[in-house]
Amino acid sequence: MKTQLTIQEKLKDLRVSEKKKKLKEVAEETGISLSSLSNYESNEFKDISPFALVTLAKYYGVSTDYLLGLTEARNHPDVKVAELHLSDDMLELLRSDKINHRLLNEFATHERFKMLMYDMEIFVDRIADMRIQNMNSVMEATRQQIIQKYHPEMEDVYTRTLDVVQIGELDYFSRIVHDDIDAILRDIREAHRKDTTTADDGSVPTGNDVKDLLVKTMSAPVEEVIADMLIKQMAIPREEITEEELHAFISLISKAKRKASVANMRGKVIPHGHGNGKRKR
Repeated sequence: MKTQLTIQEKLKDLRVSEKKKKLKEVAEETGISLSSLSNYESNEFKDISPFALVTLAKYYGVSTDYLLGLTEARNHPDVKVAELHLSDDMLELLRSDKINHRLLNEFATHERFKMLMYDMEIFVDRIADMRIQNMNSVMEATRQQIIQKYHPEMEDVYTRTLDVVQIGELDYFSRIVHDDIDAILRDIREAHRKDTTTADDGSVPTGNDVKDLLVKTMSAPVEEVIADMLIKQMAIPREEITEEELHAFISLISKAKRKASVANMRGKVIPHGHGNGKRKR
């Protein structure tokens, strides 16, 4: 997920993405010099005057708290909690760190989220249940009339069609809600494809990677293969491990293997004819 934007990034994003203005146009419309505006959007520049901050906040239609990073709400810093009709459990969840707030925000502000809420409301309040039941009743009555009139020995394609077109409310709305959620998540995932914290294509093993691992597994001692796997799981850079450390690691794995082998043999009876060839009387 994307990290919180800096004030410089917010100013540039508001100008380019929201207002679609050039620096020269903003300078003319706000009275702030072109050089100052350019500095304000530079990552190296930190000193923005209170006058410029207030002026730019008004110009872009956001709060100064939003520009300063004190809130993620652009235009509603003073919304009363009571107006949101949120339960105590919901407020507690939003205050906690148990969920990804940015992902929740992107999900709820997606253009299809309203449609998802409408579909959920229709299902939960059983608004369309009666209509679906009526349609099913008509289909079933028609099917029974055909059966009584023509007395087919077995169900043909026509009577079967009238049977399968009858749908249950749960199946119908589950599919609709599922489609809404899928569409939202696909768009969010695509928007985050280039995020630095998202797994890139190189993190997925290729066919050659698997082939190399199989070849190495077949040719190298099993202790070395296990050591390599453990090193990768612990995310230790291979170049930071010395040969002495690697040998010591492999030696420990060998000892663990031998100990496990001895433990597995306890209680087992050695068949006659094996070992030194002598039979114990």
